[in-house]
Amino acid sequence: MAAPSGQLRAGRYLLALLAIIAVLYALVFFTGDTRTPKLGLDLQGGNTVTLQAVTENGKAPSADQLNQAKRIIQNRVNGRGVAEAEVVTQGNAQIVVSAPGSSNDLRDIGGTAQLRFRQVIQQGAGTAAQPPANPAPPAAPSGAPAAPPSAAGRPITSALVAPTPTPTPGASGQASASPSPTASASANLPGTGSEIGKLLAKQPAEALYQNPQVTCDLLSQRPDGSTDDVTKKQVACDTDGAAKYLLDVAKVQGTDIGGASFETNPETPGQWKVILDFKGKGQSKWTALTRDAFGKTPPTDQVAIVLDGEVVSAPQIQGIITGNAEITGDFTRTEAELLANQLKYGALPLTMTATTAQSVSPTLGTEQLKAALLAGGIGLTLVIIYSLLYYRALGFVTITSLVLSGIVTYACLVLLGRQIGFTLTLAGIAGFIVAVGITADSFIVFFERLKDEVKDGRSVRSAVPRSWVRARRTILSANAVAFLAAAALYIFTVGAVKGFAFTLGLSTLLDLLIVFLFTHPLVSLLSRLPGFDSPRITGLGNVRHREPALAGGVTRPAIVKES
Repeated sequence: MAAPSGQLRAGRYLLALLAIIAVLYALVFFTGDTRTPKLGLDLQGGNTVTLQAVTENGKAPSADQLNQAKRIIQNRVNGRGVAEAEVVTQGNAQIVVSAPGSSNDLRDIGGTAQLRFRQVIQQGAGTAAQPPANPAPPAAPSGAPAAPPSAAGRPITSALVAPTPTPTPGASGQASASPSPTASASANLPGTGSEIGKLLAKQPAEALYQNPQVTCDLLSQRPDGSTDDVTKKQVACDTDGAAKYLLDVAKVQGTDIGGASFETNPETPGQWKVILDFKGKGQSKWTALTRDAFGKTPPTDQVAIVLDGEVVSAPQIQGIITGNAEITGDFTRTEAELLANQLKYGALPLTMTATTAQSVSPTLGTEQLKAALLAGGIGLTLVIIYSLLYYRALGFVTITSLVLSGIVTYACLVLLGRQIGFTLTLAGIAGFIVAVGITADSFIVFFERLKDEVKDGRSVRSAVPRSWVRARRTILSANAVAFLAAAALYIFTVGAVKGFAFTLGLSTLLDLLIVFLFTHPLVSLLSRLPGFDSPRITGLGNVRHREPALAGGVTRPAIVKES
């Protein structure tokens, strides 16, 4: 039905809403690998722990320190093979770690990261398929150009240059024999992965290094902290698992570092270098370590920088260093910054204390989800019953609007989960339940304004545009207040309250979308149908103003205004 001149072109609004829904669900079904919203730990089960960072001076840590701690903890969580874990900073001194699955214990994840400097005794391949042995390259003379980067670590000059990783002869002077595949190595060791790791942690470092079946994959299964003893030799691998090292005792630790920075290397334009300095007795310890490594036994001039049991760099010593060390090579700016941060914050000048720890079983999460959905269903049912009894046909408009709002909301949850990692929690569901009332309020404001216009004697058809102008201001004001409240909650609160605030704000915006693109246009279309103003259909005819009774009890017919 074509709209008369001056009337709302309702079809355009409805088509716009249909196009929005079509685009949303095209993204849901034709992008990504999931069609359901991501559930929070309280719904699918898992563990979460909040870590409080404390510095030596008692002040809040810097943003760099907190972000570096977050990165180290993220590496620890990933190293445990935990899928879909989340590590986020909260406020200016907290890190929240969450992981689904009841088997993931996170209570010890915030232990202080350990940074060690150990002289390399021997170096070999960290994988099962070991290449033929090659003689180690000679150390570059002081001031020589840096060697190219390698899997063993990053280059160092002005004192250090990273070598190309090569297998090193074993105790007999011969290259190690090609080992069997990792699978066969695991077959020769009893128990599960954690049991194998515990068994390897008890073995001497020399035995682990000389055994070709003990690959970096197996060494990574050792329990956390098993390589922290600074008085013992250790076996460690680089971050890629490509090289395995037999390392001497740790003579310099992360607590000896005074600072680390990065800058461009003037000797090699376009490249970067990392400058490392030590504090107090750390300088003398570092000088002694470089003296031991430079041209003395054991027959290697490498020093490994070991962070949390992994070798992040294993450069060669070019001379005895009595001052700052300069780490140079084929660095990009990002790589130089990362290594500087690892050296600067590797020992974490923060004490991470677990302030809260929570564990939710999958069974409990399922029960809570059912209870939340039941509560939401009861509230929605009451709104529907009230709308049908009080507004009759307009009640079906309310129901349809709520259904469309749910359809749009579901698509938004799926897409937000993919794009920003939003997870739906019980607090978020509570936000949606509260939002049902806010959405219903918008409909009630519109319908009550419509009743007022009809009561003044106008027909339903002419009352719709007039009532919408008056209702629109009220709806916008009410939703603006609700959205600002949700935004304030989201900004100034933490934890589950943020989830509640996010869903409340999202629902408020979607309420405006539905009211403007569906509810108002649909009522406008229905008002043009014959009989829509019948009291039996909408009940609006019952509120139309009637003139006082004439003499003899005769009632004067209602005067209907058309404009």
